[in-house]
Amino acid sequence: MLKGILSISGQPGLYKLVAEAKNNIVVESLDNNKRMPVYSTSKVSALEDIAIFTTKEDLPLKEVFKAISEKENGGAAISPKSSDKDLKSYFQVVVPDFDKERVYASDIKKVLNWYNILQEKNLLDFTEEESNETGNKASE
Repeated sequence: MLKGILSISGQPGLYKLVAEAKNNIVVESLDNNKRMPVYSTSKVSALEDIAIFTTKEDLPLKEVFKAISEKENGGAAISPKSSDKDLKSYFQVVVPDFDKERVYASDIKKVLNWYNILQEKNLLDFTEEESNETGNKASE
């Protein structure tokens, strides 16, 4: 679901990986579909590699997105521009055991912003995950 979706430090929004070259990658903005090269000096994070700190073990971002989607019945999350207090109480509902010492309001804003972008573009698809889980159970 999140494969090939990137966040680039210093750049707004999310990007889709289009091609890899020798010393750069080519990405396409999910906002305006414009393509641009990104060089190895930029800090690029793949959403599928990001996790949220919890009091137990780290929770993959796709699980956080799934929890938000379930809470919102597939709709948009609250605005990332909400007050820090509102963001933290919203996140407390979605991820009850998130680590309040290590997850900052700025992190929550990013997660909610990314979720809303992906939700708006219909890029959140949790069905493949569920079919894999039921497929595994049937073969046991």
